[in-house]
Amino acid sequence: MNGSSDHTQPKTGSRRTAAAVAANGGGKPRGWCKGLTDCIILGPNNGSRYHSTAPTNATHRQLVTEMEKEVERQKELKGMYKMKLERTQNYLRYCLQVAQENGFLDFIINNKQKPQQEVASSSSTICNGSMSPVISTPPTPQPLYYSNLEALIHQAKLNGWHIEPHEIELQELVAQGTTADIYKARWRGLDVAVKCIYPDFFHSNDNGVGFFAQEVETLSRQRHRFVLSLMGACLEPPDHGWIVTEFLGTTLKDWLHGPGKRRRERRVPLPPIAERLGKAVEISQAMQYLHAQKPLKVLHRDLKPSNIFLDDAFHVRVADFGHARFLSYQEKALTGETGTYVYMAPEVIRSEPYDEKSDVYSFGIILNELITGEHPYIETEYGPSKIAIEVAENGLRPALPEHDDDDQTKEIIELIQHSWDEDSSMRPSFATLTCALINIHKALLTHDAL
Repeated sequence: MNGSSDHTQPKTGSRRTAAAVAANGGGKPRGWCKGLTDCIILGPNNGSRYHSTAPTNATHRQLVTEMEKEVERQKELKGMYKMKLERTQNYLRYCLQVAQENGFLDFIINNKQKPQQEVASSSSTICNGSMSPVISTPPTPQPLYYSNLEALIHQAKLNGWHIEPHEIELQELVAQGTTADIYKARWRGLDVAVKCIYPDFFHSNDNGVGFFAQEVETLSRQRHRFVLSLMGACLEPPDHGWIVTEFLGTTLKDWLHGPGKRRRERRVPLPPIAERLGKAVEISQAMQYLHAQKPLKVLHRDLKPSNIFLDDAFHVRVADFGHARFLSYQEKALTGETGTYVYMAPEVIRSEPYDEKSDVYSFGIILNELITGEHPYIETEYGPSKIAIEVAENGLRPALPEHDDDDQTKEIIELIQHSWDEDSSMRPSFATLTCALINIHKALLTHDAL
């Protein structure tokens, strides 16, 4: 029965096709599709095979182009993960070697055996009834530094920067990030910027409240003309984890390149070199202030042009301390891949220990960007992941500015190269950078005045 119905079905289908064509005014029957492409081209109701060929082909080409880009992106990510895995394996081998050479490995193994022996000894003692058990608990590992929200609320109320949500009138969404929306708003008659942390960030992150509180506390400590000023905060996460700062509508990125995504061609005139160098001086002064704080210096860890704002007089404000960390002197951080690949130091990409010199590396990339007027690595076709691999493995750096043997440009190029040196210990401090840049800037202004 099944075989018979299979043979008769195509004929029935043919008769229906002919009838449908006749009902539409006659014409040559279309017949069966030869493949998926024909079905897409013909469509369910098209009378002509070529009616939708052009737009369909254009759509196909667009889909193929997008798929090719995605394949390349996945290849870059695969290479990045492979590099990280190899780096991690090498680092673990190194740790094992150090542990063996210094006797740590035997110490760890012996310590693992001791609790078992102590438990057995305690059990036998209890059974004999001679004494009560003594339970030795391992020391609790110290948590990373996170601010205490209750203490921060008390501090905010005491110092007058605690804000109730109803005091803020949100007006216009000006930016969106991975963890927050940024609004232009009104607060007590002032235009302010409000960073509204997504409630999901707190729900999905066990340390979300701690990270939020630390960002607020970091900002609340800053008193520098080139660091973003905190006006106050709504300290009621998850629904009202809001950071209120002065409103600044322009970023260094937009000022230098124009709004929108990175492109090869310029969309705005390149500002004069003296103005660009002036911005570098102010950024360096802000970072010098952050790194010199005591007892804990502040590492920004995500220094880039889109995190640097300009006020109405075009002076800079270093902003966005969402990735910032307090670090004691002589201490190194171990949290890898913190920041943005294009501006990230190679030791951070490789998940190696790092210190404030990782900020100096980021500044070196920014300084080169200011002098050349070009996006970093725009001369390549690399995506962010490929850039990270090349930076970490092969010492890739952005193209340096061209110069005509003038002393100022030579000095700037030397500063850039020292700032992004592979060896972080060879990178200058921001105190050194500030002093050098001020002298170059003065010499440039004097030269222009002649």
